Parts: sequence; structure tokens; C-alpha cells
Amino acid sequence: MISWLLKKPWWFNLLAGVGLAVGLFFFWLLSLGWLTNHGKTASVPAVVGLSISEAQKILESKGFTVEVDDSIYSDTKPGLHVLKQLPDSAELVKEGRTIYLTITRAVPPDVEMPSLRGQSYRNAELILKSMNLLIGDTIYKKDFARNAVLDQLYRGRSIMPGEKVPMGSRIDLILGNGVGKEEMLVPDLIGMRYSEASLLIGDMGLGLGVLILSPEVTDTMSGFVIRQEPTTRLGDSVVNRIRAGQLIDIWLGATPPVKDTIRIQ
Repeated sequence: MISWLLKKPWWFNLLAGVGLAVGLFFFWLLSLGWLTNHGKTASVPAVVGLSISEAQKILESKGFTVEVDDSIYSDTKPGLHVLKQLPDSAELVKEGRTIYLTITRAVPPDVEMPSLRGQSYRNAELILKSMNLLIGDTIYKKDFARNAVLDQLYRGRSIMPGEKVPMGSRIDLILGNGVGKEEMLVPDLIGMRYSEASLLIGDMGLGLGVLILSPEVTDTMSGFVIRQEPTTRLGDSVVNRIRAGQLIDIWLGATPPVKDTIRIQ
């Protein structure tokens, strides 16, 4: 065959090559429709809201292939259900096209618990929302800082920042109720150890203000209260009163004072 072509003039071989190229080009055009299913389209069925098994069954029965390309946690949708599909429903696409699905996660991912203590209720609400966590019960406790977060609870226990909790969990908040309206007698803390005085202050719904230590005090919890503000009396006979949420400043010494020698401050 090659020797026969070599015997032909050069222009013959050129025309033969051009003819062969043209023929191959038209053959490619004619076979393109068959290779690409040209003209064969199908409407994509709607599968959003269905379980992944139902969606896969419907799509594959229509000749499509299915691929899950993402999973997202949702606290309002059941797990393993279709949230989004691509292409969208009712679009006309070629038969055999891959339909990509975004589904809900069966198990919520863990997130790190943020630090809410000291935050206002509004800030705590925004922080929890940004972490996909929910506010549970709000419990008020006597404290001078109204609506400030005193503690954060998960399933009834205090939870520290950084601990892992499932996304969508409910976090209970203990909030301060501010300064109360009802007055009470100022407690007499003189002579108490700091550990006892701080416990009494908390039980009465008061707050600890300034804490001043004498130089000889080496252990704060074992120190003795030698002075307090406000005092229990105004002058020699008038008792002093305080409201819930207000602060008491205390001074600590290394040894308990002798109360009989303490002058009214």
C-alpha cells in the first residue's frame, strides 16, 4: 500500500490526505450526538425534604447518578434528609447526569463551650447563637449586677469554657437580679475568717467589694475580718441597713480582733 502511494504524484497524495481528514471530521460530527446523548434530556425530580434513601431511589430510577457533596447540621430538620440539590428540581439536563445532594447530619458535631460569665444576657444570647447553641432556662440569683451571667449550666451542671458540647445544645444561664428593694441589717463580719464571711455575704445576696489585706496575712481564706464598710451601726445606736446586691468592703488581719475594744467606725 505504501509503495503504491509512493508511485503516485505528490498532488494526489495531498488530495487523498485532505479527503481523509474531511471524512474523519464529518464522521466525528455525526457520532457526536450519539456519544453525548445529544437531544436526550430529562427533568430533575424534586427530592429536597426527602430522606437520602428515598431521594437516591427516585433519582436512580430516572437514570441519574447521585453523589452527596456536603452534610450540614440542622436543629429543625431530621438527620439524613436532603437540604439542597444541584441541579434544582424541574431543570432539564442530560440523561445520566450526576445530581449533587446536601444532606443533614445524623449526629450533631461538637463545639467548644464559650465563656459567658460576666457577659450581659444580650451578649450571651448573641454568642450562643453564633456557636449554634440555644438558651435554655434563665435562673435569677441575688447579685448587684442585673442580668449579668453569673454561671453557665449544661444538663444541670456548671460547664467550663472550652468543654465540648453537641451543637444545638441548650445552655441554662444564672443571672443577677440587681439591687433589691427590701432592706436588711448589715451583717456583723468582724472576727470571722474570710472563708466564713464571704460565704455569709453570698448567702445574703450581697456582693464582696474591696478586699484589703494586712501585710502579715499569708493565707487569705484564713484571714480574719478586722474592719468592714458599711458598718453594722451608724453612730452609737442606729442600726445600719443594706439592700440585696450591694457591696461590702472588708479588711483582713492575721489575728482576730477583740470586739470589746473595737470602736464604732
